[in-house]
Amino acid sequence: MTELTLSRRAQQLPQQHPRAFLLLAAIAWCGLYQALLPAAQALVAALPVDHASHLGAALEFFFYDTPKVLLLLTAVVFVMGMVNSYFTPERTRALLAGRSEGLANVMAATLGIVTPFCSCSAVPLFIGFVQAGVPLGVTFSFLISAPMVNEVALVLLFGLFGWKIAALYLGLGLSIAIVAGWVIGRLKMEQYLEDWVREMPKVAAAAGEGGLTLQERIGAGFASVREIVGRVWPYIVGGITIGAAIHGWVPQDFMASIMGRDAPWWSVPAAVLIGVPMYANAAGVIPIVQALLAKGAALGTVLAFMMSVIALSLPEMVILRKVLELRLIVTFAGVVATGILTVGFVFNAVL
Repeated sequence: MTELTLSRRAQQLPQQHPRAFLLLAAIAWCGLYQALLPAAQALVAALPVDHASHLGAALEFFFYDTPKVLLLLTAVVFVMGMVNSYFTPERTRALLAGRSEGLANVMAATLGIVTPFCSCSAVPLFIGFVQAGVPLGVTFSFLISAPMVNEVALVLLFGLFGWKIAALYLGLGLSIAIVAGWVIGRLKMEQYLEDWVREMPKVAAAAGEGGLTLQERIGAGFASVREIVGRVWPYIVGGITIGAAIHGWVPQDFMASIMGRDAPWWSVPAAVLIGVPMYANAAGVIPIVQALLAKGAALGTVLAFMMSVIALSLPEMVILRKVLELRLIVTFAGVVATGILTVGFVFNAVL
């Protein structure tokens, strides 16, 4: 059998035997993942570098984490691309429209986890929610949860640190999104929407079309991988490079003194302030988090830094300024920042 014939059959497998394709892909992925650490160690050993040196430690971190993060990212983006085919913007608006506050905040925050929306889509989403009659506080629960409780970050945290840290991140992110949205809803700040947003005609939220085949959902997964992984891989490599430098050269005592358990109280708000102006994808910031924790940084401080990068990024604030007046943006940022600071202080005190 020729190589060309094998290639054609491999291309036909997702269309003709989608379940077999998913099973074989999962087996191949697991095999590659298990081979990463010995491959990274062998590669460093083959180089004219002392494995125990700063450069050796940094190179092993880079060679191991780069393919590991990319493999994890590809897997979760593919799966979430299939899941997201069930949650179009129209269907999401239909699920939230007409719901009372409280329960609707919980629903909105939960939907934010499994929907493919980020800060770059904040303006059209906000407009669509307003037109569908979704309450302002419920809308904010969704907009906070969608970038903060990022499915990519969740899976990477699980792969790098285990289920406890991943569950902690999930619970904290959901809690902040639910409470912050509810608080903003109680403040009744609809008058601080831009005039053109308030004056838009209300439209009924349609449920959207469904009924995609498994082959079509696999195609949606591949499309998500091409779009998302193709867009964020430079951030991943950049984040891993920074993480490798921290891992290899930053002294543990120095890191512990500024971000450790015994660091000054202002280390948590300082971490949040450092995170806000950073424009980093969730996948890109995880390797930095991994390196900081390995050097003795406190979990609460690192979580506060990560959440501020993801949920309070300056680019998102600039985008939202198109639909929100400054007072509402400041309120939104203040409520979310308070939640993030609370997370940092509480977990530094408890853990």
